Amino acid sequence: MKQPISAQSLFAELRSSDQPLGLATIYRALESLKREGLVQSRSTPQGEALYSYVEHHQHFLTCLRCGTSTPLETCPFRELEKQWQQAKTFQLYYHTLELFGLCWQCQDSPNEN
Repeated sequence: MKQPISAQSLFAELRSSDQPLGLATIYRALESLKREGLVQSRSTPQGEALYSYVEHHQHFLTCLRCGTSTPLETCPFRELEKQWQQAKTFQLYYHTLELFGLCWQCQDSPNEN
């Protein structure tokens, strides 16, 4: 998974390569990997979960109108993570941060609902 992928997309890819896995099995496997701290998920404005490896640490600004997600360049929690790790108060597998609003293009265009 180089890019985040939905369970539905993963299901479609596996079906096209003749892998006999059901959608429910894929969801269970992804949730199991998430509980182990190997996979993380984030939700799109449409409510679809996108899964990615934890090593791909990324945060987003997501437009509620057009759905565009813009990655943030830095992580505002990096120092807090280091403090917890040094103090051994919490074993953190991953975290997500997604801010929702309107991108500059949607702010400048009339509402097309």
